[in-house]
Amino acid sequence: MDTDVTGTVRAVLGDLLDRQVAAARATDPLFGEDLAARVAGFTRGGGKFARSRFVWWALRACGGTEPPQARAALRIGAALELIQTCALVHDDVMDDARLRRGRPALHVEMAAQYAGAGDGGRAQRFGQAAAILAGDLALAWADDVVADTEMPRRTARRVRDLWSAMRTEMVAGQYLDVQGEVTSARSLARAIRAACLKSALYSVERPLALGAALADAGPAATRALCSAGRCVGLAFQLRDDLLDAFGDARDTGKPAGGDIRSGKPTYLAAVARARAEASGDRWAVDVLRGAFGRGDASDAELASVREVFVATGARDTVEEKIGRLVAQGLRHLDTAVLEPEATRQLQVLMRSASGVPDTAAREVVPLSVILTAEDEGAGR
Repeated sequence: MDTDVTGTVRAVLGDLLDRQVAAARATDPLFGEDLAARVAGFTRGGGKFARSRFVWWALRACGGTEPPQARAALRIGAALELIQTCALVHDDVMDDARLRRGRPALHVEMAAQYAGAGDGGRAQRFGQAAAILAGDLALAWADDVVADTEMPRRTARRVRDLWSAMRTEMVAGQYLDVQGEVTSARSLARAIRAACLKSALYSVERPLALGAALADAGPAATRALCSAGRCVGLAFQLRDDLLDAFGDARDTGKPAGGDIRSGKPTYLAAVARARAEASGDRWAVDVLRGAFGRGDASDAELASVREVFVATGARDTVEEKIGRLVAQGLRHLDTAVLEPEATRQLQVLMRSASGVPDTAAREVVPLSVILTAEDEGAGR
């Protein structure tokens, strides 16, 4: 399993999905084909399976070697892929995103399938409603997998508590995100808080904590993994913000600039605005006021916003923060006695998830780097 974690999780996930789709078709053939099979296809075809790999290598780093532990880790990893499907499908509806992974988003695909059934507005509303139900179904399947996973009583309690907290954190973070869009929130502290809740916790920290729980790890190892995960998870989200602004659609699978058009209160945007206002840069302030949060912003206006991100130093600031966070996260791993080879795999995975090269310098910084005094002051 160590040699191909992703392939092994895919196999477990595939078996789970086959059974769920069969049950859905037995409930109702149309529902099974239209919705359940589409959820299964979306889940099978997506992502790098980083979350399930974090579960696995955390288990191994904490000395988990028993077959029941391995089986549980693979199932929990599969459940995380399902909850990721829920998050992405719902996120695309809320952002009105047209593409995901280089193809039409699920709500767009569903609307197109029934485009001839009524006027365009009705088909669009149907697509959104169907996508919400698809995300709900993925979440229900994920919960079923966790509930049906055999674990010792104490381990099961730890896993259920972590799983419950993670689901609530995801919803809280997503709410802060959309609430920040409608209120044009500008606070740097708020941007970091939303990023932590929406993505950092469920993308890295909670998967690591789940792996540690499955291995029945002690407080020191669990604390080290969670602290590392908090730092690297935030770096992961900050990298995602940069990719949304500056990434190539051929690599990301979706057009760049979605966060700009939706007015998403990212840390990148908050730094740029704070810097522009503090320096009295009227051009930069006017560009952000004129284009940020406008769904119909032109490509030229998006380019101007990107220019502001660069000119104010916001892009470089975020890059530097990512590097510092990853460095601190890696140092946290050194504070506990963990299995060396599994720890090395975690280090590689953490750098990869954050887009930080192996040769990056490991600067020593306090954990308060998550919100520095400079950041807090600039946001006031």
